[in-house]
Amino acid sequence: MTQFNRILLTGAGGGLGKILRQGLAPLCKTLRLSDRVDLGEAALNEEIVIADLDDMDAVMEMTKDVDAVAHFGGKSVEGKYKEILHSNIMGGYHVYEACRLNGVPRIVYASSNHAIGYYPRTQRIDDSVPHRPDTLYGVSKAFVEDLASLYYDKHGIETVSLRIGSSFPEPRDHRMLATWLSYDDLIQLVTCSLKAHHVGNHVVYGVSDNNEQFWDNASARLIGYVPKDSSESYREKIEKNVERPDRTDPSVICCGGMYVNYPHWDDKED
Repeated sequence: MTQFNRILLTGAGGGLGKILRQGLAPLCKTLRLSDRVDLGEAALNEEIVIADLDDMDAVMEMTKDVDAVAHFGGKSVEGKYKEILHSNIMGGYHVYEACRLNGVPRIVYASSNHAIGYYPRTQRIDDSVPHRPDTLYGVSKAFVEDLASLYYDKHGIETVSLRIGSSFPEPRDHRMLATWLSYDDLIQLVTCSLKAHHVGNHVVYGVSDNNEQFWDNASARLIGYVPKDSSESYREKIEKNVERPDRTDPSVICCGGMYVNYPHWDDKED
């Protein structure tokens, strides 16, 4: 049974966008898909918009007549300042401002654990800690989380910000035994974020029911999220095939992993 008339999914051509394109379809009569890459043919209940998020006019058009936005668009990894600025910071602002002007009441935002990546793994943190981004990418995620706070307090737009850990078909290394989010749990988490009666400005961690955890995710239970999957079934495979990293490496000490070791991307040669 559909819950919404129309949902907008930005970043529909990305790795997680492709999963949500299928996973969110049952929730709405029409799923509007946006990206700047080819999204193929639209299904019967789909609308496709090819546009850049740094184009305010285009974002205004794509957010018209939608009940909610699942904002998964933008650059999904570290990059040069201008790339991050246009895709994530300007793009995030355009989404929030267009939703304000078009009267869209709720956004589910694909934030990242890299907004708090410099916290040590030994410090169990919840959603209330100050940001400690590990990259410009992490800064952009923290920026949009702060936009979400402003737009709720000032304009009443509700947001659930998902600090996604590592969402892949299966965990790839020892760190992901703690940070893994299965695709089924991703769909459940976004669905709960869209359907919860009142969320205000809410931050949760996007992880499955892993035995090993870096973060206190009690806030996710408040919106009805009960993860079904666990990384534990992959532990033996990882222990056997993946070399354990040096425990003195900052990427092991900090929950952001290898991102804390990245150089400033603008120093890299093209």
